[in-house]
Amino acid sequence: MLGSLGLVIPVRDDLRVLEGYHSPQVDVDVRLNTNESPLSPPDAFRDALAAELSRIEWHRYPDRAATELRRAIADWHGVDPSMVFAANGSNEVLQTILLTYAGAGRRVATFEPTYQMHAQIARVVGSEVVEGERNADFTLDPDELRRVVDEYDPHVTFLTSPNNPTGLVEPSERIGELLDVTNGLVVADEAYAQFADWSALELLDDDRPLVVTRTFSKTWSMAGVRLGYAIGPAWFVDELEKVVLPYHLDAVKQLAGRVALRFVDDMNERVRLIVDERERLSTTMRGMPIDVTPSGANFILFRPTSIGGRDLWQQLLDRSILVRDCSGWPRLADCLRVTVGTPDENDAFITALKEILT
Repeated sequence: MLGSLGLVIPVRDDLRVLEGYHSPQVDVDVRLNTNESPLSPPDAFRDALAAELSRIEWHRYPDRAATELRRAIADWHGVDPSMVFAANGSNEVLQTILLTYAGAGRRVATFEPTYQMHAQIARVVGSEVVEGERNADFTLDPDELRRVVDEYDPHVTFLTSPNNPTGLVEPSERIGELLDVTNGLVVADEAYAQFADWSALELLDDDRPLVVTRTFSKTWSMAGVRLGYAIGPAWFVDELEKVVLPYHLDAVKQLAGRVALRFVDDMNERVRLIVDERERLSTTMRGMPIDVTPSGANFILFRPTSIGGRDLWQQLLDRSILVRDCSGWPRLADCLRVTVGTPDENDAFITALKEILT
């Protein structure tokens, strides 16, 4: 970094080799690269939120404890509000967890490939990151899980379900096995859980070091709001409250989250439509020269077998269709990831694939 007097002001030594988390933003007709919902919230949500916004006391700080929002989230999940922590997107939730339970001199475990921000945030807060390896089909071997825990004794271990970018749902027994052998905190990142057939929320217990993180960005069609939360034992939430900045969650976010929870049926209908489209896409792609990874999320990881992944990505882009290029990531050679879009967007993607591959 260059100071105001032309002096070079060095960053921390451990940050010099880090790169930021990037997702290319290109002007295209069909954008299927960031796992957003292709569908907007219902008009009734917009109207209700607009009406509530007019009553915000803008000259006052927001509720520091986000009491009403936490109560609404707790009611939806059938837990006590003391078990809910809310923040600016699930990434701030993850950051707060790692600031509290990881940091300098502590270890964070991931099983690759998985969501890149787990390791990124862990390194930013000064933690050592230890990586376990998934099988060739991206499943996680119980022996590898035990090896990482026995060898490194991590203070925090991440299991993402459904996993990003693979889309695989982690079986409940795998999380149970991890809880049986670890001495640290287990974080089940469930950003895409509503698209899957089970949730680690079923395993929550005050005597287990298990935490589940969620987001409003995907199934709630609220990526523009940046609202996420964690559910875990009350003692866990109490510790996070010591670390998070005061008034970190503004009044608009708290309001938007509460209003959204009035429209659970609409959210469930959007999820059903996206799951149906995901299965249609997967079935169609399996009839092409493509290896398709089974997905429980709103995206599909795939590897073309008759063309390079980067070449396919470029040819899709030439047709104004943007997917996520994962081919340069470790363990994901030639892999691409496509977000499930609207039926029309998915049709455009399939048509382009057929033109390129056949």
